[in-house]
Amino acid sequence: MLIGTVSIRREVVVGAQVDPAWWASGVWEGRPIREFLERRDVAATFRFLHARGVSYGTIAALVGVSPNRAAEITKGTRQVTAYDVLERIAVGLGVPRAWMGLGQDGAGDASRPSDGEVGASADFSSAHRPAGGRPDEAIAALARLRTGLDEALASSTVALRQLDLIEEAAGEHMRIYPAAPPRAMLSRLATECAEVQVLSRRRQPAAIQARLSGTAALLATMCADALMRLGKVGEARLWYRTAIHAADDSSDSRLQVLVRAQAAMLPYYFGDPRQTVVLAEAALAVTATPSSSAALAAAGRARALARLGSAEQARRAIVQARQMFDQVGDDDSDTAFRFPMKRMLFYLSGASTWLGDTGEAYRVQDEALRLYGPSPSVPIDPALLALDRSMCLVRDRRAAEAAASALDAVATLPETQRTEVILTRATDVVSAIPARHRGSETIELTDYVRACRERARTLAAGTAALDP
Repeated sequence: MLIGTVSIRREVVVGAQVDPAWWASGVWEGRPIREFLERRDVAATFRFLHARGVSYGTIAALVGVSPNRAAEITKGTRQVTAYDVLERIAVGLGVPRAWMGLGQDGAGDASRPSDGEVGASADFSSAHRPAGGRPDEAIAALARLRTGLDEALASSTVALRQLDLIEEAAGEHMRIYPAAPPRAMLSRLATECAEVQVLSRRRQPAAIQARLSGTAALLATMCADALMRLGKVGEARLWYRTAIHAADDSSDSRLQVLVRAQAAMLPYYFGDPRQTVVLAEAALAVTATPSSSAALAAAGRARALARLGSAEQARRAIVQARQMFDQVGDDDSDTAFRFPMKRMLFYLSGASTWLGDTGEAYRVQDEALRLYGPSPSVPIDPALLALDRSMCLVRDRRAAEAAASALDAVATLPETQRTEVILTRATDVVSAIPARHRGSETIELTDYVRACRERARTLAAGTAALDP
């Protein structure tokens, strides 16, 4: 009798305070609340309800957690990952289970679809009606159905063929990532990350879990790098942390070196280069086994030491990086996380530029640009090389030429590639030019960078970075 009374009270509270239509039509922070549900972002979901007048105490009662825990979840200090808690949240708040990737309802007529399945099927069908619906809704609904089907086929573990397909997909993302606009890439990566998350939620046999964690590390590193390019420093840092966690879980020492070497880039561009040195040295300390990722870490360390003004240490680090690369460097490739000669020269360009060795920097830049070719498939590296050259021109007291070349480096990029990492380096060029030497070319560069930032904000406001 008590159970029935609690159930009735819950239904009354839900009916009075949580409108089921909110989940289909509600918007939070400019994006459909359904996107947050699909990512199982419980903190955003709780804040969404609170903004509509549902107290946190009521939310806690509905989902079966204490008020203190509900507050921690809302603040983001506690993450919800347990499957049974997610189920309680979906049931308590009246969210279709399929929207949170929770599969079928346990109750109901087995001969007909559950509420979650009906919702997904209805979404897919309505998206094909001539009078309305968006194609991306159909794709999102189909993706949810596919994930559920794959999970059902995998049963208590992951089928080896399914794991092969996930790894192949990650490899394809790595192939296209360097040339793709970061916002577009985030959309692709989000779908893959969600699938790996679902499969990793149940602990797998060690060999399977290691492969899943390895794939998660690569996907998370691409997410982090894309966010870094966009200047989303806080989010990038968190994704790099996730990547390191996943790499460590994979027990693959080369992967552990790689993600730490990649994470070292963030403070170099948007922070304290001393932290780059720390992260690069942590990467090198993982294993004594030489690898191209270790050569990357050594080159990143050399570049950061040069930026810090530690000239002698930087020169020794350059020698170490060259020796490591000669031993284990990758063949030419534009695939993400490969470290061929043109990438090595890209790092040495930065080191020589910060050391003030402009003659050596020009030579390295010319050789690197020759290897990238006249129509590079990876546009961002040549642009950053050109901005290194602009910094060298400033040092050589050719301010007008430096500003003009920096403007050309930014302007020749596709609009979607004029991201914050590029604009910050262009701003560095302006800052390096003494005030008395800032002529019309410098003013033009400053105005252009400002216009690019305004345009980037407009584009970001009009599109969601993680659309399904």
